[in-house]
Amino acid sequence: MLEPRQNWIVFKFFSWYINRIIKSDFHDLLFNKIDLDRNRSILLLANHFSWWDGFVLFQINRLYFKKKFHVMISEENYHNVWFLKYLGSFSVKKRSRSIIETLEYAGKLLDDPNNLVLIFPQGKLHSGHVDEVNFEKGLMNLINSSSKTFQYVFAASFIDYFENRKPTINCYLQTWEGAEFTSLQLIKSAFNKHYEIARQKQTATAV
Repeated sequence: MLEPRQNWIVFKFFSWYINRIIKSDFHDLLFNKIDLDRNRSILLLANHFSWWDGFVLFQINRLYFKKKFHVMISEENYHNVWFLKYLGSFSVKKRSRSIIETLEYAGKLLDDPNNLVLIFPQGKLHSGHVDEVNFEKGLMNLINSSSKTFQYVFAASFIDYFENRKPTINCYLQTWEGAEFTSLQLIKSAFNKHYEIARQKQTATAV
């Protein structure tokens, strides 16, 4: 497992850069406000359909959640996109023994109320038009490695152009309270219920 690195100059520059490219490449970034407990960490679960996803949620964290951002990425991306490690990225290598170490590390991050951990439960990119978001099994290892004092936030994001030359990102947020012995199937069901409602709202958006 490869952990995040700290360099305040690099972090500040790429925070500015991500803000800049989102504003230049998109017509708008829209998201709804939700009730949050500022004294609890956040496990942010999101659909994964584009290269932009991590940057968009990094931006929403900067603007709204205001937590210390962490995201689990592939070891390949950790090496190939050098600055990601300075934005809170830590790596997971699938089909290796180190995956358990990575999931335990992510779970421990959630014990600090100042942290946010972003996970894409699909594990890889999928079309933004899928009917259901699949969850890989490792999520429960992460959750069970924590003290379970965090709060769940679901994020369902969609991109449409409508009448504009540039697309608009709509990110629908929802908090969810899981039981102490929450199962993967229960989390998946709750997320997909939110995802379907968000997709219906997006489809019904009037121009």
